Amino acid sequence: MQSTPTHNQIPDACDMAIAIVTSRYHEDITTALRDGAVEAFIEAGGDSNRLVHIEAPGTWELPVLCRALLQRGAGAPDAVIALGCVVAGETSHDRYINHGVSSALSTLAIETGCPVAFGVITCSTMDQARARAGGDRGNKGREAMHAAIETVNLIRTTKSTATLSP
Repeated sequence: MQSTPTHNQIPDACDMAIAIVTSRYHEDITTALRDGAVEAFIEAGGDSNRLVHIEAPGTWELPVLCRALLQRGAGAPDAVIALGCVVAGETSHDRYINHGVSSALSTLAIETGCPVAFGVITCSTMDQARARAGGDRGNKGREAMHAAIETVNLIRTTKSTATLSP
């Protein structure tokens, strides 16, 4: 039986297949997010051969690519990590993108029952993005991977041990 990790414990990914979908927009930031996610997976005992990497043109395309991966049937991953970076500009386009992507990814996770981790940086400046992609604010790709692995383990535990009382 899988154990539930404590807050500071690295979750166990030894038998998982995980897909990472990474936006190419703001590539220096998203590459750092992807590298953090990969590193976290391997540190958690995951096999790098069980990682699937897909590149998306931008953050807006993340949900449809995540959905395509989850519809692969028997070849579907245990979880999907969506990585992107949206920086506020002179218009409000960032708010529409952030809302649409976060809503679509959340809906996808609920509808499929498969974890879809949100590793999209939504910030006001590139300095803020760099701080969250391996800088002094950590690496949100790494955090998204930890969340996905832990959620897969919790789902497995819940399915194998939960009983409902009338």
